[in-house]
Amino acid sequence: MTSFHTNPSIIFLLLISLILSSHLYNVSADDDSEVEDESPFAYLEDTGNGPTKWGNIDPLWKACGNGKLQSPIDLLNRRVQVIRNYNNLKRNYKPAQAFVTNRGHDIMVSWKGDAGYIDINGTRYNLLQGHWHSPSEHTFNGSRYDLELHIVHTNPITNKIAAIGIVYKYGRPDPLLTELFHHINSAEKKEKPLGIIDPGLIRFGSRKYYRYIGSLTVPPCTEGVTWTILKKVRTVSREQVRELREAVHDGFESNARPIQNSKRPVQFYIPKESEASS
Repeated sequence: MTSFHTNPSIIFLLLISLILSSHLYNVSADDDSEVEDESPFAYLEDTGNGPTKWGNIDPLWKACGNGKLQSPIDLLNRRVQVIRNYNNLKRNYKPAQAFVTNRGHDIMVSWKGDAGYIDINGTRYNLLQGHWHSPSEHTFNGSRYDLELHIVHTNPITNKIAAIGIVYKYGRPDPLLTELFHHINSAEKKEKPLGIIDPGLIRFGSRKYYRYIGSLTVPPCTEGVTWTILKKVRTVSREQVRELREAVHDGFESNARPIQNSKRPVQFYIPKESEASS
């Protein structure tokens, strides 16, 4: 039998290679999800890794720089196609175990288990999480609001993403943020349990909405996201917005991605004439 001597340095290099390969596999397997660590990117251009540089930071983020269906966009009246006599936006949310996480670049509330779903053209998208951007990311004829909530859903079969955007102006407090008020500043990178939270606290209050195909608004800027932006502008208190801004890491107080170029179709759905005032 032939014997041989193995160099310890070779074994060490092989182990390092295996570890790195495992890490890369985990990243690529999850490349459609929003990035959980804010450190690689920023919203301020003078940091060198602002929004115009996102596509160069990581090979998995190329869509941030060269994607054709990027979000957010400006919802210009002259661009939209008005669609009447449609079915209302269907949602079926229910109370479930919730968690709050400070992702550095935003505050996220996620639901575990069955927290319900939205129905888009007969396809169900299960509720996953909600997070906030201040000021708003989407604009209406160039006007930007004080806050925007993104509610993220996925279809369990196709893994496609459907997001709902709700914009806010200063006024009365928002019910969901009132429920979470004392948990926001204490939120950490790891999930903090909140107990049972009813996502029905998220007020839609509108049967008019815009819809278009876009992307995640943070790296990896995955495209193919079905966006539904509610027409109705809701209210949030200045104190609630201040809490959200102070909770995130320095440099992320303003966490709105700039408007992206868009010549794609945007539909504006309104109900029957008898319901048009809603």
